[in-house]
Amino acid sequence: MSESTALLGNTSRINGIFRNRKLHKILLAILTVVLITLYSYEESLPPSSGHHKSQKKNLIFFVTDGMGPASLSLTRSFRQLTQDLPIDDILELDHHLIGSSRTRSSDSLITDSAAGATAFSCALKSYNGAIGVSPLRNPCGTILEAAKFKGYMTGLVVTTRITDATPAAFSSHADYRIQEDLIALHQIGEYPLGRMVDLIIGGGRSHYTSRVRKDGRDLLHESTQNGWQVVQNRKEFDTLQLGTNVSLPLLALIAENDVPFDIDRDPKVYPSLEEQALTAIKALSEATKDSDEGFFLLIEGSRIDHAGHQNDPAAQVREVLAFDKAFKAVLDFAEQSEVETVLISTSDHETGGLVTARQVTESYPDYIWLPEVLANSSHSGEYLKSLIYNFKGTKTEKTKFVKHDIMENHLGITDYSEDEINSLVSENDQNKIQDLINIMVSFRAQVGWTTHGHSAVDVNIYAYSNRRDRWHDVLDHLQGNHENIEIGQYMAKYLDLDLTAITELVKDTNHSPGATIAEFEKSHDTYGHKLN
Repeated sequence: MSESTALLGNTSRINGIFRNRKLHKILLAILTVVLITLYSYEESLPPSSGHHKSQKKNLIFFVTDGMGPASLSLTRSFRQLTQDLPIDDILELDHHLIGSSRTRSSDSLITDSAAGATAFSCALKSYNGAIGVSPLRNPCGTILEAAKFKGYMTGLVVTTRITDATPAAFSSHADYRIQEDLIALHQIGEYPLGRMVDLIIGGGRSHYTSRVRKDGRDLLHESTQNGWQVVQNRKEFDTLQLGTNVSLPLLALIAENDVPFDIDRDPKVYPSLEEQALTAIKALSEATKDSDEGFFLLIEGSRIDHAGHQNDPAAQVREVLAFDKAFKAVLDFAEQSEVETVLISTSDHETGGLVTARQVTESYPDYIWLPEVLANSSHSGEYLKSLIYNFKGTKTEKTKFVKHDIMENHLGITDYSEDEINSLVSENDQNKIQDLINIMVSFRAQVGWTTHGHSAVDVNIYAYSNRRDRWHDVLDHLQGNHENIEIGQYMAKYLDLDLTAITELVKDTNHSPGATIAEFEKSHDTYGHKLN
């Protein structure tokens, strides 16, 4: 044995130690990789913030009325162009896509907004035009009513009339969506359940005023007398301080009818959807801070649908962007909340049959569409039609006005034809003027439309939760392709609501149009509009 070997002692033992150390290094490396993988996986999940009471929940349900998948494609490309963003830039909504929804109603493969909203609110299929009633015209208990009955605070935020189909289906019961006078009564509590809505923000003062209501009642005055904080304009809205200075119940009707399209909205006159949404969540959060229950809030990007009906791509992209901004603001709020919060967003249907392509010649089609045409439009067709219709002056003066003010200044169109100008100058029907404007814009942008109505296209489902376990629960129920009623069913399950019990309580609600069904349907169309 050499001196060096003797000094080392048992070499087999030493070799074993070296082997063990090598093994330890390998195991440590493997463990490090596993930990990094787990950490990366955890980071990919929605964050969990702070400590929370396990039973307290907030549910915020978003509806993008009339927005289909093509609306997102249109808006994404428009945003990338106008904000000089890279091609991989996406909308906030895009980060939270989990599935899609089938939208048919009980009587048609193509739903209307009333049946679509009733599928969410009552978790059942009903006929087109139905507001919170079954196919047999029996009132059905809604998510909002059941949540309020269980102790949750409730709210509605929209950009149409608050008596329009989507908010109405959560807060009232009517055989036909056209019964907006009756819907307003239910919303302020004049039906068997009493007041079920704590916060209302949107347009639609008209059906709350004696000037429009057929019964001559002033519901704004009556609501004030009954303890509602009533807000009617931007100045009064600003006193709410984005929800930090709200007295519930709140009735904020910030427009006579619909809030203007975002492309036309004067921020000094009308708050944005983002401002409305933040006001609502902050007010409801403050009101429930000491409660065992949280709140249910409906937020609707309502006028995406109207832009689709009008085939107005310039208005639609701005409506989608305004909604996306509001969604991001609410998401940021939820991420910081100590209360378990679930956000679900979907559409009731697609409107317009929108496609980001249009063949404009008989020759082989161009593979292109041009968002810069939409960027050049500073106003909607709805806004510009009024300028043309109300113009006072000679035909020569009107022609000059249409060419320079409308086409060049407002639409950025300089390649107009004399036929296009003459059609706008000579037309006396406002709706036809609007159609002509939107056709000119869509044609030049090479954007296609197939209808002024709705389509049967599946619509996207988006979701988020600030609790990882709840996020997995949402995915288990809504990932993939679903019937629209499954979204309502999940919301009821999440809040542990008994819709059947509420249905029993609202069965005696006045919901008819004041005539027998046979008499009414002889003189009205499918949606309740009076026939000429």
